[in-house]
Amino acid sequence: MPRIVEQTARILILDDHALFRESVSRLLSAEPGFEVVAHCGTIAEALPVLQHNSIDLVLLDFDLGEHDGREFLRLAREQGFTGKILVVTAGVERGAISELIRSGVSGVFHKHDSAGLLAQGIRDVMAGKIWLDQDQLQKALAPEIATPKAPGSRQFTERERQVLSFVFDGLATKEIAARIGISEGSVKSALQQLFSKTGVRTRSQLVRVVLEQYRDQV
Repeated sequence: MPRIVEQTARILILDDHALFRESVSRLLSAEPGFEVVAHCGTIAEALPVLQHNSIDLVLLDFDLGEHDGREFLRLAREQGFTGKILVVTAGVERGAISELIRSGVSGVFHKHDSAGLLAQGIRDVMAGKIWLDQDQLQKALAPEIATPKAPGSRQFTERERQVLSFVFDGLATKEIAARIGISEGSVKSALQQLFSKTGVRTRSQLVRVVLEQYRDQV
């Protein structure tokens, strides 16, 4: 039987606390399927790493002293970074959660959670899931001044809303099918309809667009 080779996730850690980033670097380096390419304390150190290395995921501290994670997000995207970003933080205010998701991050991880949970969060994000706990999800969906829907935008069906709610929970297609009691094919069909209605191609894009334009349907 041919051997299945697991793809290695190449990780950059950006955190201004040396002890934390060095500890996380050691922990993740011991995990199968992870390679910590570099760990940096400032945005100025991290951006050249992105330019000269193939990075799949950035573990991004939200509070970077004089700056916050949003500054790194802006600069990284400007220089063409298209990988995943998982924000790691001791705490983020309600408005920042929505802003981070709209900026394209794949989730928010609490620093007080376990190293094992962080490893699982990274694997989920690399698999295309969104990593948010229920409290973060409620903050992200809290009423704000909504961005107007595009002209001609379409309403979601009840089945699409069901599937979407589990996408927000970070569940895989098989898990969503089991929760609702339908086939995986039906879940994939509902997701394709959601992608078509919102004009996106991935789950993370779907979550971002729904937060921006379709809050009244979730």
